[in-house]
Amino acid sequence: MIVHRFRMGDVEDAQIYAAGPIMKWQDSDAGAWVMEHALQTPVFKTGINSPDGYIGYTVTIEADFTPEDEVYFHLRWGDELVSHSRDWDTI
Repeated sequence: MIVHRFRMGDVEDAQIYAAGPIMKWQDSDAGAWVMEHALQTPVFKTGINSPDGYIGYTVTIEADFTPEDEVYFHLRWGDELVSHSRDWDTI
């Protein structure tokens, strides 16, 4: 499931530029919880050309959980994820 998502501008090496925001997220309450409860190490993916025509990259962090932990994540941080999807943190 998607646990965090953000946008970056058109940069030369998206993986290098994504490292800072990913580390900042890992230090947040949600990020620390995900890192502790994920069944495997979460993965991040970069994509080009968002559906709304944004020029740059979208970075998505995905993780797998037990059904109980997935429900907990949605109840605890689901609203934040939805608001981030609408407003997009852009770096």
